[in-house]
Amino acid sequence: MLSQVKRNEFSYRAPRGTSDILPREQGYWRYVEERAHAICQLHGYQRIETPIFEDTRLFVRSIGEETDIVAKEMYSFPDRSGAMMTLRPEGTAPVCRVYIEHGMHNLPQPVRLYYIAPIFRYERPQAGRYRQHQQFGFEAIGDGNPALDAEVIDMAWQFYHSLGLRGLWLKLNSIGCSSCRPSYLESLKGYYAERIERLCPDCRRRLVQNPLRLLDCKKESCVDIKESAPRSIDHLCPRCQDHFQSVEKYLALLDLPFNVDHRLVRGLDYYTRTVFEIQPQGEEGAQSTLGGGGRYDDLIEQLGGKPTPAVGFAAGVERIILNLKRQNIAAPVPPQPDVFISYLGEEAKDKAIEYGSRLRREGIGAILASSGRSLKAQLRQANALGMSYAIIIGEEELGEGKVTLRDMVSGEQRQMSFEDAMKSLKEKQ
Repeated sequence: MLSQVKRNEFSYRAPRGTSDILPREQGYWRYVEERAHAICQLHGYQRIETPIFEDTRLFVRSIGEETDIVAKEMYSFPDRSGAMMTLRPEGTAPVCRVYIEHGMHNLPQPVRLYYIAPIFRYERPQAGRYRQHQQFGFEAIGDGNPALDAEVIDMAWQFYHSLGLRGLWLKLNSIGCSSCRPSYLESLKGYYAERIERLCPDCRRRLVQNPLRLLDCKKESCVDIKESAPRSIDHLCPRCQDHFQSVEKYLALLDLPFNVDHRLVRGLDYYTRTVFEIQPQGEEGAQSTLGGGGRYDDLIEQLGGKPTPAVGFAAGVERIILNLKRQNIAAPVPPQPDVFISYLGEEAKDKAIEYGSRLRREGIGAILASSGRSLKAQLRQANALGMSYAIIIGEEELGEGKVTLRDMVSGEQRQMSFEDAMKSLKEKQ
């Protein structure tokens, strides 16, 4: 019975599709988040935070009832009142809800917003894909000018560049608008109907319910079929053609290399006109994409607001970190305390506590030795922690009202007053 209890005590694990972010990984997370904040500040985007869960109808209406996210991947539950709630599966719809609810159409347009937030999807876990992951995204709401598309794409590109990532490529497409898309969908349905026997079960359903999603299928049986599928840009109305040509022109002015990918549609129903993705060169498939986005000019109206054009971008932080490691890009090490305070005896411990607090108030990081260890063991602890300096308080130091300041690298040490030791440490910062 005792052995069974012991086994059970250690049987708990993080839920499948989630991960613990340990201290040794925090440098990467801090690095990515700092670069995200910096790029948004440069472009005038302001941070926004929304609840982790929302009314389920918000996502069904915005993402699309026939998308895989709504049909298979959302974490939904009734609350105590019986209302259906959903853990946030993507970031754009909540931001649009905020724009409508708080009357942001009265602000100078476009309203530029960004977020860094947890996202929840019940997906099959893979490298870079988790059921809970952190997403960085930004949205520009209230302007339909194609120059804003180029700004958002350039902003995403410069974000990756600021992280040190290289060898990326930009994929671009236009999927048209509500005026020209119906004729394209009819052409797409006709093409796939002739090949229905070769389609996977999901694509057979999509052919009837949501044909644009046929181009988003990553299953091997369907990849070859979509290579020769009709192209959306061949069915664009004059306004969408002009918009797409302007986006291409602006990207060329910004010296951004891009490839038009006629299969690119993204996985959410709210997209219109411009869609884009950024990938490492030479990689294909759902898990290769570093981030992407596009226009969603109809979404605000679909959610009950006034007709409002918008464009945005989103990226998973875990996938970014995975690619940083693949390219051997080391994240800056977060600053750690430099000073270890060693002491012998209870009276010295009181002084150590006092001195540690005084050091930290002066902006000098300090850690106290663990109780009950010899001086030799304490200094071994300081070395193990990578400390640069040690303040030693023993009987001799207490008797003379001084401390010993030791350089842990060179081994040099000398006695001085605590005030002089603190001054010396501040000079070394």
